[in-house]
Amino acid sequence: MIALLSRRLAGLILTLLVVSLLIFAVMGLLPGDPASIMLGTSASPDTLAALRHELGLDQPLLVRYIQWLGGVFSGDLGQSYTYGVPVAGLILERLAVTLPLALMAVALSVAIAIPLGVLAASHRGGLVDTIASVFSQISVAVPAFWVALLLIILFSTTLGLMPSGGFPGWSAGIWPAVKALLMPSLALALPQAGVLTRVTRTAVLETLHEDFTRTAVAKGLSAQSVLWRHSVPNALIPVFTILGLQFTFLVAGAVLVENVFNLPGLGRLAYQALSQRDIVVMQDVVLFFAALVIVMNFIVDLSYLAIDPRLRKGV
Repeated sequence: MIALLSRRLAGLILTLLVVSLLIFAVMGLLPGDPASIMLGTSASPDTLAALRHELGLDQPLLVRYIQWLGGVFSGDLGQSYTYGVPVAGLILERLAVTLPLALMAVALSVAIAIPLGVLAASHRGGLVDTIASVFSQISVAVPAFWVALLLIILFSTTLGLMPSGGFPGWSAGIWPAVKALLMPSLALALPQAGVLTRVTRTAVLETLHEDFTRTAVAKGLSAQSVLWRHSVPNALIPVFTILGLQFTFLVAGAVLVENVFNLPGLGRLAYQALSQRDIVVMQDVVLFFAALVIVMNFIVDLSYLAIDPRLRKGV
């Protein structure tokens, strides 16, 4: 068990190092000079050179990469060119919006998809199965930002029930903040709920034909008891895998939705940093997204051992 954890952890660290190198290389190839953007086109060459030296842009790429990586490991993510504040503080501040948004989206996705997928599997070929199939196809095909626009038109412009955008902050109270995140989280959740519904339906259908299910039926258990006490718990492994991947996608994929609803989250920060060529912020935010995906996959892999005892036999 310890050997397995050591191998997985070593693979995680190596992956993060490779990803950090790729991120730094890609950012270095982006067009546009941060110093020129900050000072404008009318700046003199001497002023540009002085600012580039102050920002460390005149150093070799390898030196800048080592300095950046050392700062990441020590917790110093650098200073933002645009905002003039530490990037770590910016990320933590924006994470207070993006993280609750992603968690709400996951909760809504689970609340919609798992009951619908289980009911579709237990009524295969029936009306509920047809509704689940249509819902899955439509929700997967429709992008989240388009769902966001439809929600704004319906609930904000037409009915006037929800705010169309903005975030009052958690200091304004829990309900105003949650209310501002409801429509964005629903816009993110619906496409993911379609995928999760399909996975849940398929996983439950497979367990309904397993030997343990037939044994439970032979013992005289009711259909509902067999479904919820035997089939559904054993179908959770692929569902849990998708949930782990969905969470990282929702955090990293909130860029468009946060911009549609004008939410001050990580996605909007990444968009602003890209438009302003704030390379330090871009590098750190992209690395955070990549690290989140890698670490979440690592946690999902390890959770298999806790969920399914059969997987521990070969460890």
